[in-house]
Amino acid sequence: MASSSTSPCAACKFLRRKCQPECVFAPYFPPDQPQKFANVHKVFGASNVTKLLNELQPHQREDAVNSLAYEADMRLRDPVYGCVGVISLLQHQLRQLQMDLSCAKSELSKYQNLGGAISSHGLIAAAQQGINLLGGGGVSGRDHHHHFHHQLFPVNHQQQQAAVIRAFDSSSGYDASSLLAMNMSAQLSGFQQSRAAAADGRRTPVEPS
Repeated sequence: MASSSTSPCAACKFLRRKCQPECVFAPYFPPDQPQKFANVHKVFGASNVTKLLNELQPHQREDAVNSLAYEADMRLRDPVYGCVGVISLLQHQLRQLQMDLSCAKSELSKYQNLGGAISSHGLIAAAQQGINLLGGGGVSGRDHHHHFHHQLFPVNHQQQQAAVIRAFDSSSGYDASSLLAMNMSAQLSGFQQSRAAAADGRRTPVEPS
């Protein structure tokens, strides 16, 4: 696509030549954008741009011209770094944003853990309060456990005797039933003696003074 005879493309106008119908610059350097070609020509040279565009496919030329124009503009603004300086700046900003995001995630995780700990502490306190209510208010947890244990497993005199008999039987080899009979006989004898003593006390006459 060539420009009209009255309005040559910006490249041909800058180079002061006649714009031919097959001009390779005409589709990408319109007459109303003279500075675009001026910057590209100053940095890369018109002959080099012509050679580059002829080596590319038609659908690739527009992107190539836009890249050349941007790089030429940045090179004129920053002769040392050019577009590399802009790329480095953007990469630095990206790293800084990634660090800020990581810090924000870390702070959020701390608050979430703190909220979980507070919730767990509240559940433990509620459970302890429920235990205290079941234990009768003023009774401590240990005393309540001891009292509850004795309610479930009362230790009476017969159980104590059975425990003593089992222990003695395991150490001496006596029969448990024999030991129980001996123990009951001793208790009966002691009871009879106490009753006889009480009866003798009642039969003893009181001497007059």
